[in-house]
Amino acid sequence: MATTKELSVEDKLRAIYDLQLIDSRIDEIRNVRGELPLEVEDLEDEVAGLNSRSEKLKADLESMEEQIKSKKNAIDAHQESIKKYTKQQDTVRNNREFNSLTKEVEYQELEIQLSEKHIKEMKASMEYKKQIIETSTERLEQKSSHLMHKKSELDAIMAETSKEEEFLNQKSAEYEALIEPRLLAAYKRIRSSVRNGLAVVSIERGASAGSFFTIPPQTQVEIAARKKIITDEHSGRILVDSVLAEEEREKMESLFSSI
Repeated sequence: MATTKELSVEDKLRAIYDLQLIDSRIDEIRNVRGELPLEVEDLEDEVAGLNSRSEKLKADLESMEEQIKSKKNAIDAHQESIKKYTKQQDTVRNNREFNSLTKEVEYQELEIQLSEKHIKEMKASMEYKKQIIETSTERLEQKSSHLMHKKSELDAIMAETSKEEEFLNQKSAEYEALIEPRLLAAYKRIRSSVRNGLAVVSIERGASAGSFFTIPPQTQVEIAARKKIITDEHSGRILVDSVLAEEEREKMESLFSSI
């Protein structure tokens, strides 16, 4: 295979226009996917977040149920103590002992009231959390269904285009290797700065493709001569003549159809 230095200007123009056609085809494939990969990624993050939140709320409910059981057991213990202290009051020998037992009964009653208050607060919190879980579950089902649909859509597109994209990426790398580094760097710089990714365009009706600025006849002659690399003074794009462009398009179309 000829090295980059051995390529004529015409060969360089053909190689870089071929590279443009290949890269444009890759762009088309990626445009078909559009924002789907990002949509799928965002949905996966959202579903994971909803799952995590739901699991945390369920863990909170279990913890509260255990705390309520503990509080109820404590209430039972306090009630037993009240019975015990009340019974002891029947056998006291003086007012001091009676008052001491009365204070113990009052303390146990306050502990019961406090436990009942905590139980009431936790039950209210549990009801609120259950409502959130119910809402989150509905949202999770909707998002999971949407995610499944989007993943299926993306998988179908990937299955249809992955082989072609892999082949084209390989071809793109092969053609890049044919182009001298300085010209390739210019190509990539122009390509990244324009919205449609076109760094190399042909002459159409006296102007560069997609432009309304007419190219002077003398410049058109120089472009057709293929003796030097010429760029459009308005857009900076590399220019090729329409005949060369048509020949390379036919060649690339044949290549694409063989995939």
